[in-house]
Amino acid sequence: MPFESKSIRTFIGAKDFSESRAFYTALGFEEVVIDSSMSLFKVNQNLAFYLQDYYEKKWINNSMVFLEVDDVEKCQTELLSKNLPSKFKGVRFTDIVKNDWGEEIFMHDPSGVLWHFGKFY
Repeated sequence: MPFESKSIRTFIGAKDFSESRAFYTALGFEEVVIDSSMSLFKVNQNLAFYLQDYYEKKWINNSMVFLEVDDVEKCQTELLSKNLPSKFKGVRFTDIVKNDWGEEIFMHDPSGVLWHFGKFY
């Protein structure tokens, strides 16, 4: 591409927008409200995603986000320390999965979006 790319951001939906907003805030993202039906959730200036007050089951059940981290075990410890499954229905985590390319932990958000927190070897 003949231009400099700055970031890439995905759009995900929410079955219950208020609950998902609370979930991502509890997870540690910073929310920037765009309007009554959309918020930007960011980790830093370049790592962010848009959450929409929109739910289509087939779309949500096929939505995945991969967040690359520097240490999967540290990430897992931090995620599990938040005790999110007891606060938000449907949230669940897997154990660390080791692959030939790296390792990852999976998380389902309250709507069913599948997150991968992973590190490449």
